[in-house]
Amino acid sequence: VVAVTALTENLISGSAYKNGDVISSMKGTTIEIGNTDAEGRVTLADSIYYAATKCNTTKIVELSTLTGACVVALGTEIIGSTTNNQSWFKEVQQAGERAGEMIWQLPVTDSLTKAVKGDIGDLKNAIPGGAGAITAGIFLEHFAEKKPFVHLDIAGPSWGSGKGYFSKGATGIGVRTLYELAKKQ
Repeated sequence: VVAVTALTENLISGSAYKNGDVISSMKGTTIEIGNTDAEGRVTLADSIYYAATKCNTTKIVELSTLTGACVVALGTEIIGSTTNNQSWFKEVQQAGERAGEMIWQLPVTDSLTKAVKGDIGDLKNAIPGGAGAITAGIFLEHFAEKKPFVHLDIAGPSWGSGKGYFSKGATGIGVRTLYELAKKQ
């Protein structure tokens, strides 16, 4: 089991990228910046690629408080997910069930996959028109190097109101799922 953390300060400066910029990832994939607020996935792209190519991994699960779109779609108690491998997703989902953390698979369609393809870069970091939680997962999957990949968007349940299972403040959502998953590997 290997953990890679993508930690960075989110600050603006004169060298910050802007909408319309095209930047290169660690993989060499060029990323067309359509929304500077979709910066987390750009950082995650390099960490996923690093895990896929430098850490001798066979499967990848990634957790992030990535999109407000997932909060809109699923609320504050459910983790949204995308995957490129149904059997790996089932393992992760079952680990979530054992942990008491609900994981819901979002639908990945051909049209959304095509929408993430760039016009002037290889990929777009964000697209207009909705489905942001799904397209973020599609974007991230590109960097997993075809390894079984599950993206977990924990934005909704990461901060609790103090109701039921969820503490007030940071909930630690996903930690129990990862523990249950690691026990079975």
